[in-house]
Amino acid sequence: MPREISARQLRAHAPAGRLLSMSHVSPETPISLSFGALQQWHGALQRAFAHSETPDALAHLAAAISQLVAVESMMISLECQGQAPRLLHQQGIPEQHRDAILNRYFAAGYLLDPFCLAVESGLAEGFYHLQDIAPDNFFDSDYYKAYYLGTGCSEDSYFIADLGDSRKISLSLFQGCSGSQLSSEQVNVLRAVEPVVRELLVRYARHGLAQSSSDAGHNSIQAAFDSFGCEVLTDREREVAHMILRGHSAKSTASELGISPETVRMHRKNLYLKLEINSQSELFARFIDWLRRASG
Repeated sequence: MPREISARQLRAHAPAGRLLSMSHVSPETPISLSFGALQQWHGALQRAFAHSETPDALAHLAAAISQLVAVESMMISLECQGQAPRLLHQQGIPEQHRDAILNRYFAAGYLLDPFCLAVESGLAEGFYHLQDIAPDNFFDSDYYKAYYLGTGCSEDSYFIADLGDSRKISLSLFQGCSGSQLSSEQVNVLRAVEPVVRELLVRYARHGLAQSSSDAGHNSIQAAFDSFGCEVLTDREREVAHMILRGHSAKSTASELGISPETVRMHRKNLYLKLEINSQSELFARFIDWLRRASG
């Protein structure tokens, strides 16, 4: 099992300009909540704990978080190493985007999701904002355009709790359909309540989840990447293709693979020629099409 990695290690490869107000939080950082909001949070939190061992536990937890921050939609999933995530609860996802988010994402889209990839790499439990872990070119990637902007979402926050046995449970908070984003203070409020949210997720999992199969089968994340382009690409070219698909720039890819940016660009040119494509967009489309054919 891979070692756990922290937000600091992930942020070393994240877009620095986007992290100025998100990542540097000290215990002295002030957070203001009105008396009414704090009272409603504590009331909702009490109900969430009272129902933490019932089938309604996740709905009560989502309701409690909604008392703190006006979150547009939420999704709670079981993350098993080497397997596709499994949806446990969702609320607020607009009907017109449910197919893309709940069907296409869980069928194949998760394979390029930065959170799923970070979990697969051993991401430690805690609270993360998308800007904490996304690769440097992620916000310009076709995956971000298709699975975030294309479904009305511009940002994502993420609670993750470790369940042991290579299993984790995640709670994703989506924002963007209204055109609004979370403020730094709202993100800090979510960071501050991470321990209690994680405890509620673990309590639910202890009583509401059956032990998942350890057989990764055809859903293996690494197997999907290893197979793409294997007929025509070299091992190094496939590695470069994977990094491009995940949203890494040539500089970030070079750092990750221990080669020069010029060598990355050479491999990128060669793999484009072999796959008969001309752009990152075409590479993304080819990968998604390959996943659909492989799963069909």
